[in-house]
Amino acid sequence: MKQYIVAIDEGTSSVRTVVFDISKNAIILTRKEKLQSYYPQPGWVEQDAEEIWEKTKACLDDVLAKIDPAQVVGIGITNQRETTVVWNKKTGVPVNMAISWQCRRTADYVKSLSKAQVGYIQKTSGLIPDAYFSATKIKWILDNNKKAQSLQASGNLCAGTIDSFLVFSLTNKKSFVTDITNASRTMLLNIKTGKWDNKLLSIFGIDEKILPQVVENDQLIGYYSFNGTDIPIAGICGDQQSSLFGQACFNKGDIKATYGTGSFILLNTGEDLLYSKNKLVTTIALKLKDKPITYAVEGSVFNCGTAVDWLEKIGLTHGPKDCDRLALEVDNSNESHFVPAFTGLGAPYWEPNARASLVGILLNTNKSHIARAVLEGIAYSVYDVFRVLEKDFNFIGKVIKVDGGVANSDVCMQTTSNMTGRNITRSKELESTSMGVIYLCGLAMGVFKSLTNIKARYTHDKIYTPKLKKDKVDELYSKWKDAVKRTI
Repeated sequence: MKQYIVAIDEGTSSVRTVVFDISKNAIILTRKEKLQSYYPQPGWVEQDAEEIWEKTKACLDDVLAKIDPAQVVGIGITNQRETTVVWNKKTGVPVNMAISWQCRRTADYVKSLSKAQVGYIQKTSGLIPDAYFSATKIKWILDNNKKAQSLQASGNLCAGTIDSFLVFSLTNKKSFVTDITNASRTMLLNIKTGKWDNKLLSIFGIDEKILPQVVENDQLIGYYSFNGTDIPIAGICGDQQSSLFGQACFNKGDIKATYGTGSFILLNTGEDLLYSKNKLVTTIALKLKDKPITYAVEGSVFNCGTAVDWLEKIGLTHGPKDCDRLALEVDNSNESHFVPAFTGLGAPYWEPNARASLVGILLNTNKSHIARAVLEGIAYSVYDVFRVLEKDFNFIGKVIKVDGGVANSDVCMQTTSNMTGRNITRSKELESTSMGVIYLCGLAMGVFKSLTNIKARYTHDKIYTPKLKKDKVDELYSKWKDAVKRTI
């Protein structure tokens, strides 16, 4: 009998469901729907949580209708992290637009935190206080939404990240949970204990009663009913940690970079809870049943695919493939540099008020040079993070595994390899976020017996090797740093 695992991959720009055939070790079905983002004020970014739910359900039902649901071992969920929803516990209806991880509306509040509060937040949650994370978003809703205030007073308010909202909806309001990786991105979790922290809750004025139960990554947490069949939901993981798992980065020193809406670089530090001295965050990578917590150090680049999409929006290219084609028409960017800071600069700068810039334009700069500058700018942003990892930690492996849509760009991947001096291994399945929760769901349901069994299933598509000498790398990086300085 055939066996399938279905993954829900709810991202910033789209939601997709995939069907993984266990015996074929391959994704055999995909359904995708685009998601809208809204920008009501400069620096504000929102999404419609009801749209996210409706399109998630539509995608899920569509793929389930094409297979025998009785043959589905389970459903795994991976999601954009930090994006925050508050909803009515009785009805499941959101009381506000979802506040995106990209939103900067709470940046001024973060600046008001005391030095002691900042120190405690960073040590306990592993995160550098920033509008990026969920706690300030929940606080903003509680401070500004009267409906949320009324529901909290009556004990009928739920607050959580997208995984919590989807599970609550999928299980018909029976399960109110979040996995430990998503919880570690809220600034409310003690990453040593894996539990909500009373002092962090107090700093942000948040009552634990409105928060979900924290669960492990390979845990059965409920059922989705489809045409009379109850399908287990087992395996939830934030998208970047899911990608780390999907790339089989199970060992200390393994490193991956995802090139999606943003770019996220994670270094597996094993059971060691380590802190960067240079503005990277510490986060929970994984928690399996009967196993210790696995940690990671992460650098987040806020804009990656958004920069490529922007070129298409302004009519300079006809999509990602055309962007790479244009960039390959020239050998260099003609001294121009693009800094992808549409929603501020993330690691290692943490400059919320920075904005994207194109510098060094000459009279003979053409659209091929600009396309190349954008793709190289993404690679330089990743290199910024990699340099900090190299400075802070001495156990990084010799290979960087990559995935995500922009990983299709030969220009961006070769530039990343040149700058980091590492081989870049591109996953055969670029959507490694989906593969991560497919593997976790399989572990939870017993169809995958071990990490060794999973690692044997991982395959790569292409390897890029470094082609620049160190003096040239240093020269290019010096010019990039000058462009960043101008942007800030």
